[in-house]
Amino acid sequence: MRIVIAGGGLGGLTCARVLHAHGVEAVVCERDASREARVQGGTLDLTVDEGQWALREAGLEAGYRAIARPEGQDMVLYDSAGTPLRREITPDEGEERWGRPEADRPALRKLLLDALPEETVRWGHAVTGAEPLGDGRHRVHLSGGETLDCDFLIGADGARSRIRPLLADAEPAYCGVHGMELVIHDADRAHPAASALVGRGSFSAIGDQQTLSAQRNGDGTIRVHLTLRCAEDWTETSGIPFDDPDRARAALKELYAGWPAEFLALVDATSGPMLVYPLTALPVGVRWDSTPGVTLIGDAAHLMSPFAGQGANLAMRDGAELALVLAEGGDVAKFEQAMLERAEPAARMSADNLELFLSDGAAEKVRHLFAKMSGEED
Repeated sequence: MRIVIAGGGLGGLTCARVLHAHGVEAVVCERDASREARVQGGTLDLTVDEGQWALREAGLEAGYRAIARPEGQDMVLYDSAGTPLRREITPDEGEERWGRPEADRPALRKLLLDALPEETVRWGHAVTGAEPLGDGRHRVHLSGGETLDCDFLIGADGARSRIRPLLADAEPAYCGVHGMELVIHDADRAHPAASALVGRGSFSAIGDQQTLSAQRNGDGTIRVHLTLRCAEDWTETSGIPFDDPDRARAALKELYAGWPAEFLALVDATSGPMLVYPLTALPVGVRWDSTPGVTLIGDAAHLMSPFAGQGANLAMRDGAELALVLAEGGDVAKFEQAMLERAEPAARMSADNLELFLSDGAAEKVRHLFAKMSGEED
């Protein structure tokens, strides 16, 4: 059986690795020109029953623990006036440290790529579409005009999936929020105050309809994120010169006027270009009729905002489970049903959390939520 996976993100690579571990080879078509073509930045907290489970099925648990940072779970939360709302410190010992340890996305991707035959991934081959050939087979169209025929096609190609239209009419919609990512380089040496504020893990501050957060990465950088409610065309109408990062940083700080100076110093400490992006999501509870020879996983199947921290975890779980089904000749329709049922509450939580964290009076609402979760309030 010839299997083609569209997309070489964590979900697609996990699927390919678990298939390989069971003696089944797949071809991964990835748009990046090489594994070093672009920064796959950020850090991810992998959950025991999703991301970590997938890596165990892939035979990579030891490798994962070697790159994971349990201390990265540390977090501090403030309101926009600088009042502490919550602090969590990870134990230095014990198995509980491994609940949701952080690992850098590039390190996870390298772990998976190094565990695959070199010829598995076809770099610089973006999937542009696919068409059914009958009997469950599909012809995959690639950038450059090449085609691949396959017995089973897996759409792991993210938010703008070219495989999704084969199965579902649903399309991502704007969530009413834009995000911006900036990077502090060599944080400990060059920006010790910012490094101390973030600590071993993450810092977050919540205002009315806007947030400011920062998270330590294992490569010595700190990634700073700003999110705010705005119109979908905000990048064109805001007047902020995003093509001039230094001027854009100054303009963004004006949107956070009145916030503590030490919080805004995180923005000052960043350098280089910034990433500006709209948050989009598929409708909660998306479904499709199972179709022979093709399915979707990860964001292609159930794109959600990052406000539940489950996107990568679910994609990796999807990839590993699907690989087991294909390797064992199982029922793909049952897999799809289970996958979508698992994703639905996470997607709903993500949507609810976005509304909560980007609302008026969000800080007090979030403080109350954490207190309720910890049993400090009824």
